[in-house]
Amino acid sequence: MINFAHPQYFYLLLLLPALVLLFLWNRRDRRHRLERYGKRATIEPLMPEVSRYKPWIRLTLELLLLTMVIVVLARPRAGSSKTTTNVHGIEVMVAVDVSNSMNASSTDNPQDVSRLQRAKMILQKLIDRLDNNKVGLIVFAGNAYMQMPMTSDAASAKLFLNAINTSMAPTQGTAIGAAINLALNCFSQSKKSQKAIIIITDGENFEDDAVEAAKNAAKMGVHVYVIGVGSTSGAPIPMDGGYLTDDSGNPVTTYLNEKMAQEIADAGDGVYISGTAADAVSTLQETLDKLAKSDLATVTYTQHDEQFPVFATIALLLLIGLLLLLERKNPWLKKYNFFTKDKKENTVSNETDKQQDKKDHQ
Repeated sequence: MINFAHPQYFYLLLLLPALVLLFLWNRRDRRHRLERYGKRATIEPLMPEVSRYKPWIRLTLELLLLTMVIVVLARPRAGSSKTTTNVHGIEVMVAVDVSNSMNASSTDNPQDVSRLQRAKMILQKLIDRLDNNKVGLIVFAGNAYMQMPMTSDAASAKLFLNAINTSMAPTQGTAIGAAINLALNCFSQSKKSQKAIIIITDGENFEDDAVEAAKNAAKMGVHVYVIGVGSTSGAPIPMDGGYLTDDSGNPVTTYLNEKMAQEIADAGDGVYISGTAADAVSTLQETLDKLAKSDLATVTYTQHDEQFPVFATIALLLLIGLLLLLERKNPWLKKYNFFTKDKKENTVSNETDKQQDKKDHQ
């Protein structure tokens, strides 16, 4: 049974009658223009190279060519086969810090990219490498919020990641522990699948006991990895065209707290990775690859047998035929009269006309 992947292209077949009407109008207009110079019976012998039938043959080939192209666009398919595969991987929840301090520069240069932008770049590269793994996304500041539930759709994960900004969290602060606890509740109930939490932050935790939350995750078999972004030398926090200041009017400086980030990773049976390192993504990927993979889902693919190459070949042959087809008569067919009187009859007719002309002159 033949079906089509894009049947909507068949609406283009409405162009066929329009082209026929346009051709007929052009032929009628041509005939009228010739009649301005005299009778057709007199003018046509003056154009012996013009074929009366080739324009119709050419029109037929053009209509067939357009039809074949439309069929190719519709992608005809015949038959199908189903393939079932098991997806092996791990479950990963990514928690991104969206507190105001993440607006600060990620390096010693205050004009460099922000810590949040650096975090996004790292995670985009990481998501590209997490093939066959399920990924979820959490944002946190003074509290933690679910941004995207667990999914194996990397494209969707990138869309949610790009939408992250520091104005998403209504409560400011940094509650890494709340992010870990929320992540633990977002994993599946399967005990076979390996689970990991990736926290990307500047390490300034003020709201809760993140180390204790990481220890609790490790007891449940969930590894906690921390990526630190920012500068240990400190950077001001951009706010409304200026910088955030304290009660005395002095600029507030935010620092990357690597010690805190390292403690959280150690407590969570994970590793700490500096976000400024060139191999940060590769190091994290290699670490995650060491975790045991399990069956996360069963995916069934339906494969159809594409038939459009047959119609594309026909279209190509028709195109070649159109290129070789000339409007005038073929020289080697001039001696044949397929649709008129034969030569003998024409000769007799011509002799009769000559005799009649002599009688008229006499």
